Formats: sequence, structure tokens, C-alpha cells
Amino acid sequence: EVQLVESGGGLVQAGGSLRLSCVLHGFTGNNYVIAWVRQGPGKEREGVSCISYRDDSTEYAASVKGRFTISRDSAENTVYLQMNSLKPEDTAVYYCAADLDCRPRNDYDYWGQGTQVTVSS
Repeated sequence: EVQLVESGGGLVQAGGSLRLSCVLHGFTGNNYVIAWVRQGPGKEREGVSCISYRDDSTEYAASVKGRFTISRDSAENTVYLQMNSLKPEDTAVYYCAADLDCRPRNDYDYWGQGTQVTVSS
């Protein structure tokens, strides 16, 4: 059974940093991508970043490019999202998700339970 488990959320002041982790369970091979998707209060889901296990290519939303970094540690079966220079508008529940390819509409097949990130001004 495929499972994704996020952690690392919390409360941080604007300008601060957080690192989110997504531990993968039940994944085999490398024919998939892992994405971070967020949903802020009263907002639609927004794809934040995506990394391919096939070739390590990455994608970022324009709103986080230069501030967030996605990476993976295959030995630990973990994908990270390093978030720097956080802004109040980054406040959201952050989910990790999996599928064969990065999904522009964020309609991924597999989802974690989410972790809350709150950025105070």
C-alpha cells in the first residue's frame, strides 16, 4: 500500500524558515514524481513544487521560486521542501502527493494527510 506521511509544519515569523518532510511508504522503482501542494484559507489548491524520481528534474511555482527548494533522499525514502524567506501568504496546509507526472491541475493519485504551516507577520 502506498502511503505518504508529512511532517515539519509549524508557526514561524515572516522571514523565517521551515523544512517539510514527506516519508514515502510502499513505493518501488523510480517511475513517479512527488509534489508539494498547498491550500491556504479560502484559497484553491496550489502546486508548489514537484520532483521526478526518474531524472531529478524539478518544477516550482512562480510564487516560491528562489525561496523554496525541493530535494529527495532515496536512502531515507524522503522528499523535503526547504522553505526560506517565508511570507504570511505562504500560510497553508501543505500536502505531499504522488503520481506518474507533475500535475498542473494538482489531481494527483496519492496524497498525504497534510501539515499546517502558519507564517505570522
